[in-house]
Order: sequence, then structure tokens, then C-alpha cells
Amino acid sequence: MEYKGLTLDKFQEDAIKSIDANHSVVVSAPTGSGKTLIADYIINQDIKKGSKVIYTAPIKALSNQKYKEFSEDYGEKNVGLLTGDIVKNPGAPILIMTTEIYRNMAIANDPFLNDIRYVVFDEIHFINDIERGYIWEESIIFSKPNVRMLCLSATIPNADEFAEWIRSIKKHKVDVIKHDKRSVPLHRNFYDSELGITTLENIDDAQDIPKFARIRGRMRRQYVKAPSAVSLVKEITDKLPCFFFTFSRAKCEKLAVELMKKRLFDSNSEIVSFIRRKLADAAPEISQLKSMKTLRQTLPYGIAFHHAGLIPIMKELVEELFGMGLIKVLFTTETFAVGINMPAKTVCFESMRKFDGINFRLLNSKEYFQIAGRAGRRGIDKEGFVYAMIDRRDLDYKQLKKITTKDVDPIKSQFKLSVNTVLNLIDQHSNKEIDEILCKNFYTFQKYGKDYDKVKDTIYYTFNRIKKKLTKMGYVKDGQLTHKGEFSSKIYADEILTGEIFATDFYKQLNEFQILVLVACLAYEPREKTIFYHKFPSKFLSDVSRIVAKDDFLVKSKRFRHMKHISGLVDPVYHGKSIFDILENTSLLEGDLLRFFRQVNDRFRQIKTATHDERLKDMVTSCQNLINDSMKDIDII
Repeated sequence: MEYKGLTLDKFQEDAIKSIDANHSVVVSAPTGSGKTLIADYIINQDIKKGSKVIYTAPIKALSNQKYKEFSEDYGEKNVGLLTGDIVKNPGAPILIMTTEIYRNMAIANDPFLNDIRYVVFDEIHFINDIERGYIWEESIIFSKPNVRMLCLSATIPNADEFAEWIRSIKKHKVDVIKHDKRSVPLHRNFYDSELGITTLENIDDAQDIPKFARIRGRMRRQYVKAPSAVSLVKEITDKLPCFFFTFSRAKCEKLAVELMKKRLFDSNSEIVSFIRRKLADAAPEISQLKSMKTLRQTLPYGIAFHHAGLIPIMKELVEELFGMGLIKVLFTTETFAVGINMPAKTVCFESMRKFDGINFRLLNSKEYFQIAGRAGRRGIDKEGFVYAMIDRRDLDYKQLKKITTKDVDPIKSQFKLSVNTVLNLIDQHSNKEIDEILCKNFYTFQKYGKDYDKVKDTIYYTFNRIKKKLTKMGYVKDGQLTHKGEFSSKIYADEILTGEIFATDFYKQLNEFQILVLVACLAYEPREKTIFYHKFPSKFLSDVSRIVAKDDFLVKSKRFRHMKHISGLVDPVYHGKSIFDILENTSLLEGDLLRFFRQVNDRFRQIKTATHDERLKDMVTSCQNLINDSMKDIDII
């Protein structure tokens, strides 16, 4: 079978046949094997029929990339983008959005979804994510009965179980399509500072042979030093371009500079000219950013770095140069492994350990194969290469062997009930329907199998506990949402805190500066290493602190304890300063600062949608305009 001039693999043909039969489909196939082509088939067929298609992605970077790709293929007028902080052409027949946005539309029973025939869930294995996994479950549970789903993932060991869950709750056929063969064979190796490129077995054998040296007259055991990223690159210069994954932003930049100083590669005038053209119309202050100065040092030698702390134009610069084949080594963080369509010939791991927000741990097999799968470019490379650097001090042979041999980690439910979910269940469904919905999650199915609908588990008790609290606080009365409840049903984080401020008379004693401060407090995620060099005490700030302190509920929240620090971000915005002025007052990276203000803007967008008070809408719009003015020099897609 051919599609758009391409001869399809059997798994692609099978998936298309299922789609033509109006079935949902779960596709488990290696990275780079052509899963997105199946989604493209759905889009191509449905827009001809006048139907609409939604393509969801787990991260905004992937949403942005898919928006650009589909805009090129189908024209900008036919493609829309919704990522919370960005809304483009929302009435388009092809809508690209983050999974959160789709979940919010589905749970609220948005009429827009009446015209949707297919929803594509890219990277469906994100259902495993401890913090966000429930978003995918709710997206599936609350999808309309007529909607069919295409679920894409690199590997799902328990794909049949997952498909059976969807089949049992949605009452339509769900086909599983598995494809195990990579189009580009992958060679997986390891790197040791003494043995060089080798096998895990060889490193383990060498570990068992201790080395001793005479130090100050005594024989003492010597430990092999940690491997060097620069040394590894020297050994694979015939296997570039390379993605070099490290789990630290600072280390991405540090390693890029270290490699540049070795002058392994010649300077390329084409890169220098491209950088000059790319930045010609950009704000001159961008060139003075520390990260940009570092990037301009390394890029001419075909060495780059890419992480979430960079602003959009810097990410674009790196991505475009890589796409042109001018980058030899790109040091990058884990997010670059998620669906971004820029494979390299080689993938390197600076470490097999990562910090997960709580402690350091080994990667799991799904994480390893997700990243390793970026190696090998279909239609360009005959084979791909993977090298994992091993520090013998961290060597756990059995575990590393298990992780790197096969992806054996099944997807597991991370279901949890949010306040928003409870509010929308009460608003949209009868008690009987709620009882039915509460047992439809993947957790209950995995625990009880086909008898899932006969069991009342902890989720029922959680629902009733949250409902009781909402009733006590005035969000629910006599089983119905009150004004506060209706407001907070359209808020997707800190629902009660936001409701207590903006769905009551509380906000009426605030001015725009104080509203900006409070919403910034809600969006801010404090980190120990973040520094604010100056605070901006003012009457407005002291007044809002006093007002919060008088509120019996708000005063208990830790969110508002950072108000003085946050004034270092908010005060300059309120007084018309640019992001470059704000950056001088904090250790936050420019990308993090931009993301923070985008999140603040998204909170404001939710408040505008939730309220009927025109005065509040005007004040919120004014706050958004202040943010947009401050960010305008760097906030581009």
C-alpha cells in the first residue's frame, strides 16, 4: 500500500485498515518507525469529509513542532494551536493542543468536541507520569462516545491490557498494532574511562579486578576515574551528528564549552552567517544574555546545547542549524527525546542516573529506550549508535543490564482525583453516572480486571471526601455547584485558592498590582537556589500582605509566603520594565522566567473564562497586557 508516495510498512497498513473500520487503535512501535504517518492519514481523510481532528502532545515544544509541520502540509488556515498560553486559529479543522487542554474540554463537555471524529494521543506512555498521568486517563474516560482514538507510543509492553481497558469503558473496538523492528538497526554500547567503548559485561569484569598503587610507601586501592564526555566524542567523530543527553542544564552548557575548547572541529563561516541573519531583527539585549554569548562561542564549531532555560529564538537557532546538518554535537536535556522530529546518527548518555525531583535514581527501561530511540535517521543512516557513559562507582550491573536490554516497564495508572474533576463531575453528571465514571479509571481496571465496575475502591472515598470539603466551603450546595463552584470548575490548578480570591468579594479590595502579585504567587514554584537580588517594598505590597493575613483561609497557604521575593519579578512588570531588566534582579534563567510569566498569563486566561464580572475581566486583561509588554522582545513561538 502506498500513501503520499511512500510504501507503507505492514504495521502502518494494519493501523490504517483499523481506522477505515472506525476502530480506536493503540500503536506500539519503535521511535522513528513512522507512527506519525498514521496520524497524518487520519487528518488527510477527515478534513476531506469535513470532520475535525485533534492531535494532542505531552509537551508544548512538541505541540509547536507539530503545528509547524501540519501548517506546511495543510496550510496555516487549516491548523490551530492551543497550549494554554498560546491560542491560534481555534476554529481550524486540525487542532494541535497539549493533552491538558483536550482533557479540560472533554471533562467540561465542550460543544466543540461534537464535530471531532478522531483524537490522536502522541506519546501515550506519559500516562505513567506520576504528576500528570491522570490527565491522559481522564482524556480517554471523558471523550465523547463517538470519538475514536489513535494512541501512539514507542513501546507499550502491556498494550493489550491498555487497549482492553479502553474497549471496556468506551464500548467500541480497539485494535492493537505492534511493530518491534526498527527501520534503522541500533547498536547499543557503553563507555568506560579505562576500557573506552566496550560492553557492560567487560566493565563489570574489570570492576572485579581492583587496581593498587604505591602511595606514600603504602599499597592503596585506585579507583578508575569517571568517564569524560569529550573523550567519548573523540572516539565517535565518524558517527556524528550526535545527541549528547545530560540531565543537568548547567552541565549541557559546561560540556559544550569544554568540547569547543578542544578544537576537534573547524569553525564554520556558514554557521556564523546564519546566526547573524537569525538575530538581525532580534532585540540587541538578547545577544548580551550569558547563555547566548556561550552559544555564540560554541556554535561556529558545530557544538550546541538545548534546554528549557533558553528563550524561544535560541532554541529555534539550534534546531534550525541541526536541521541543516551543521551541528555535530548537541548537548541536551531529556525533553528533547519526546517526539521532537530531529533524529541523529548517534545518541550518548552522560549518565544513566537522573534526579527526579526527590532523589537520584537509575533511568528506567522506558526512559532509556525513549532517548536511545533518537539515534539513526530513517532514509539517511544505515544504522544508529548508542553509547552510555558508566561511572564504575555507580555500577549496578544487573539493573543496568535489565534496563538496556529491553523495554519491560508496563504503563501503570497514576489516577488521582483533582478538585476540578470533582466539580465537573457534579456539574455534568447525575449521581448514578458519577458512580459509573469513578470506576472507569485504568487503576481500577488494572486492580480488578473485568470486574472493575462492581467494586467501590479508594477513589469513591476520595471523591466523597473532596465533595464534603467543597460543600463545607460553599462550592457545592444540595448536590449542585454554587457560584463559587461554577467559577472553580473552569480553573485547573489551585482551584479553591483561586476561587476564594476571585469568586468572592475578596478581589474587590485589590488593585491590578495586587492581583498580579497574588496570581504570580499561585504560579510560582520556589526553589532553594533561586536568588532575588532586590526586593521592592511598597504600600501596595504591604497592603495586600495585610489583606491576605486577615483571611482565615488564605493565610494558611504557603503560596503567599514568597510575596516579598516575587515583588522582584512583578514590580518591574507593573512599572513597564522589560524582561532584560527583570533578569538582572534574579538568578532565574531567561527561559524559566518566560515560562513563569506564561503560566501567570494562563492563570489569568482561566480567570477571565470563569468569571462573569466585566470589571474583573478588564483588570485581568490589563495585567496580561503588562506581562505581554515586558516579554515582547523574547516571547515568540
